[in-house]
Amino acid sequence: MNAADLKYCEDLYAYARRESREVNVGHIGIGGGHPVRIQSMITADTRDTDACVAEILSLAEADCEIVRLTAQTRKYAQNLEHIAAGVRAAGCDVPLVADIHFKPDAALEAAKWVEKIRINPGNYADKKKFEIREYTDAQYQEELDRIRQQFSPLVSLCISNHRAMRIGTNHGSLSDRIMNRFGDTPLGMVESALEFARIARDHDYHNFVFSMKASNPKVMIEAYRLLVARLYDLGGDWNYPIHLGVTEAGDGEDGRIKSAIGIGSLLSDGIGDTIRVSLTEDPTHEIPVAKALVNNLAAARNRHQKHTFVADSSPFDPYSYTRRETSKLTFDALSLGGNIVPAVITTQQKWDALAHKIDKLGDFKPEAVIEKLSIHSVDPNDTEAIKMLNAQESPQLVAVKDGLNIGVVHAYRMLASRLQQPHPILLKDTLNPQSSEDSDFQENLLTAARNIGSLICDGIGDAVLVQGEAAPGQSLRLAYNVLQAAGARIFKTDYVACPSCGRTLFNLQDTTQKIRAATGHLKGVRIAIMGCIVNGPGEMADADFGYVGGAPNKINLYVGKTAVQFNIPEEEAVERLVTLIKEHNKWVDAPKTQIEIN
Repeated sequence: MNAADLKYCEDLYAYARRESREVNVGHIGIGGGHPVRIQSMITADTRDTDACVAEILSLAEADCEIVRLTAQTRKYAQNLEHIAAGVRAAGCDVPLVADIHFKPDAALEAAKWVEKIRINPGNYADKKKFEIREYTDAQYQEELDRIRQQFSPLVSLCISNHRAMRIGTNHGSLSDRIMNRFGDTPLGMVESALEFARIARDHDYHNFVFSMKASNPKVMIEAYRLLVARLYDLGGDWNYPIHLGVTEAGDGEDGRIKSAIGIGSLLSDGIGDTIRVSLTEDPTHEIPVAKALVNNLAAARNRHQKHTFVADSSPFDPYSYTRRETSKLTFDALSLGGNIVPAVITTQQKWDALAHKIDKLGDFKPEAVIEKLSIHSVDPNDTEAIKMLNAQESPQLVAVKDGLNIGVVHAYRMLASRLQQPHPILLKDTLNPQSSEDSDFQENLLTAARNIGSLICDGIGDAVLVQGEAAPGQSLRLAYNVLQAAGARIFKTDYVACPSCGRTLFNLQDTTQKIRAATGHLKGVRIAIMGCIVNGPGEMADADFGYVGGAPNKINLYVGKTAVQFNIPEEEAVERLVTLIKEHNKWVDAPKTQIEIN
């Protein structure tokens, strides 16, 4: 399979929703022309019936359409009978999903009581050992036969009980078999899911959806694109719906930005039938963000203008990140393009508003004023304007013109496909600048993350300008946070924090804030905060350090994927984490002069 020959969407330059078959989860239809469905997951212990029922009802009241809860073991899964009965007795018909890791017997029990089962192919029939082993074709087939024996009973039960299923792979929690043949890669994630999907199809079972979740939006986007491309290649009857999510996105602005980059980018290409925004916050906080993200895309899509040109080739590699090559360009003290990290540009008005504290902003500084730069703003549909730019002997800074009736992501892709390589590109979050500070900040955040973040993940862009948020400090912070989340410019600590669920062994929200307070100044250090071993060493992926629940009120600390300290009392664990970071020479003292922008 040559990924470069595969397509993942109908048109890179215009919105068209991917067509999928309908999958029924209770009374809710996913795909098949239905609206994008909103999901979340409760945090209560599955053994606590009253707490679970109350949380499910709260999510349903917040317009959550599908609710997931964990079922760690068969004993936990047995209580789903009582939880489901309590929810239905309250007059709520929201479909319930059991989240299964490691325990096929728990899945078989759960399928008796809930409308959908989520399984992770990386651990449904495998225990992670991180073994390095070369599999012969015969040995690999033996592994597949073993999986078939483990998985087939669940498929048969889902058929007889009319249950749906999600085959959901997670970056970092792939089986040793997949890891040794494909690596911890988007391709490995896709192949892991397809192994289980083929078994389901052999039983003529088709009531399932796929997901390819990762905490890194760039990895997540690539994995979903590759999955959809493979499904197209396999044939029209592989048109299963897609569930989108950035796992362990974190909290606050960072969590919302990461989710908007990953989910928003794919929705912009017509991919996605159901979504979950995973925040390390109360689950009810996820619902308005998810709804706003779907509505944000709908508003942008309605403004889209059709294009008439035919591109010779894609302006980016959809399946493997490569930054668009440009020439270096210098304006006085500002250099951009080439291998330089994307610059953050602002307006003269915003610069003036921040002038009294610019020397104290540290890594948050605006780097140039747009009115003082020589920028060529063009309509990417204007063939003559593009031709004139390409005739220039020296590189020029180019942007899409404001006021056009065209979607930002598709406009910049069009520009990148028509513009010759030497010319750097200035990205904008919107083509309709906002002058009022009374606008909705969350809406502005989602727009900037979806548009700028998605293009940066495609390798397009040498400078960024946030003009949808009028508040000077907030627009500047938003620009830097989007670049950080997209992996283009690291200026602060990066956190991978899973949302709470019934498996969580400590208070994730409080702990995340304590760790942020202690380590938030460590530029470039990546810290994973995981509630349990399920989201432990595998799903921490490329974190430098990990803080993982090992037992109730006991913490295990990791360096990379290796556990180095065990069963630390929770009240000591943050201090011990700081000591561990110091021992590995990743610690610096917090600066005393830098101030926070707002």
